[in-house]
Amino acid sequence: MLRTIAAAFGILVALAAVPAFAEKKYDPGASDSELKIGNIAPYSGPASVYSVYGRVFEAYFNRVNEQGGINGRKIKLISYDDGYLPPKTVEQARRLVESDEVLFLFGVVGTPTNAAIMKYMNTKKVPQLFAGSGSSLLADPEHFPWTIGFQPNYQAEGRLYAAWILANMPAARIGVLYQDDDFGKDLLRGLTGGLGEQAKTMIVAASSYDVRAPNIDSQIVQIKASGADTLMDFATAKFASQAIRKVGELGWKPSHFIAAVSSHVGSVLKPAGFENARGS
Repeated sequence: MLRTIAAAFGILVALAAVPAFAEKKYDPGASDSELKIGNIAPYSGPASVYSVYGRVFEAYFNRVNEQGGINGRKIKLISYDDGYLPPKTVEQARRLVESDEVLFLFGVVGTPTNAAIMKYMNTKKVPQLFAGSGSSLLADPEHFPWTIGFQPNYQAEGRLYAAWILANMPAARIGVLYQDDDFGKDLLRGLTGGLGEQAKTMIVAASSYDVRAPNIDSQIVQIKASGADTLMDFATAKFASQAIRKVGELGWKPSHFIAAVSSHVGSVLKPAGFENARGS
């Protein structure tokens, strides 16, 4: 998160340092006194734990403003809630670009949410900077040059898990829980690609879930029933916590791998119960 802010700060400094022309013509969202930027985060809904990003961005930019801003320009961050619902993200992006007239969007949270606004942002030629996702969809400068991702690529993450398992657990029977969108599917593709031909025999179960579902209990029961001894948990925080708790309730003791986006103590392991999280 801090690297994201630092990168944005560097861009803002560069923008503010560009000498003004005689007519002082700026893009929407920029003036002699202000740089207006937009953000969208899930302050409500199933991924609300990630609303911390929006709050940290606001706190950081407030501190910058208290110290004089950037070359005399204050940063105005406008952040809206989308509930982690792509149609709502599109609505909020239009609001920020067409009504609030921000200079760019920064740190929008989520894979399906960023994917939903890519085409619109690139059509409008308004930068979609440091999108809060590692989806391979966001790394397409040929077709979407106005979109820049931030997090490490999810497929690469999946391949790293595969490499470790092949080196240390070559006889593993793998069950996969994954979110049914480009976030979960990217991780699954990376895992499958990394395992190569052995994926056909090593992956004994793969069960997806919808973010609108109340829980993933049935998926965990299904994966356990497959005889898996290794659980790949490609879920966002709420569902990763549920998975840890359900595994504990079942008395199941798989090797439990949790995706990087959910490797949080306070928001994932603690709610799940530390006793259930041992070995994850």
